[in-house]
Amino acid sequence: MARSARAAKTPKAGRAPKAGRAVTDEGEASGRGGGRRAAAEVEETVDGGLARLTPDRDRPHSWSLFLDGAPQSHVDLDDPTRLAFDYQRRLGHVIDLAAPPGRPLRIAHLGGGAFTLARYTAATRPRSTQQVVERDGALVRFVRETLPLDPRARIRVRTLDAREGLAKLPEDWADLVLADVFDGARTPAHLTSVEFLSDARRVVRPGGLYAANLTDGPPLAHLRGQIATAAEVFPELALVAEPAVLRGRRFGNAILLASDAPLPLAELTRRAASDPHSARVEHGRALADFTGGARPVTDADAVASPAPPPSVFD
Repeated sequence: MARSARAAKTPKAGRAPKAGRAVTDEGEASGRGGGRRAAAEVEETVDGGLARLTPDRDRPHSWSLFLDGAPQSHVDLDDPTRLAFDYQRRLGHVIDLAAPPGRPLRIAHLGGGAFTLARYTAATRPRSTQQVVERDGALVRFVRETLPLDPRARIRVRTLDAREGLAKLPEDWADLVLADVFDGARTPAHLTSVEFLSDARRVVRPGGLYAANLTDGPPLAHLRGQIATAAEVFPELALVAEPAVLRGRRFGNAILLASDAPLPLAELTRRAASDPHSARVEHGRALADFTGGARPVTDADAVASPAPPPSVFD
């Protein structure tokens, strides 16, 4: 589960961390394009807790971001199209299906993390215009300092609350609004309501998409409520998740997809089923049955998503 939530040339590898921040191996590894970055794990206290970037020992320019021990995202600087986390791969499918291959998109990313999906978009859809909204300014500085964004990519980062940043975007601006916002390991309450989703629909152009990374476990009350909430705002919905999550057997991620136009269900279903950890796509009557009469969430009664059990991160 991530925080917040990426052909351009590969960006330079990040520079070495500031003195005192390396917490494992000493020394540096040469980066691509003349840049240098530490081979060591690095950490820094940010607004949301202790952020840690851990290098992948099997892939020299790959890093995982953790916040207070919870995995947030993974970045491969040599290959930004490589999405290591299952939920990021499913959001990558949404980006792929938002328009014909290679066509630039306008995307609003609510939640920044390590900018994995913004990097993915820049690599697969050059000349895309992307607005990232991330409240944790210290996290933004930490990630950009260690894993810089390609300066040629059209990725703008605003340090704002997700809802505040969304409100500043023009009507019909985005081909895709992608919400991947977590405070620790929970979606903040004010990003779960009809009012929030109504503003997201205002920003999404006609025919565009809204996608959200949600987490829940048995009895799935939060997930069902989020589907009912989205149904108040968007006429077309789909949910992508592993069968064990949909059956309430374990805590996990689910991707909610919404639009005012028909969704690319056939291709999304094919891609989700062929992932390393295959997922199912629910829509139409099956999704309505899954929702089970849950009521839409409003600002007046919104609560944060449930905290995951400690075993999730074991």
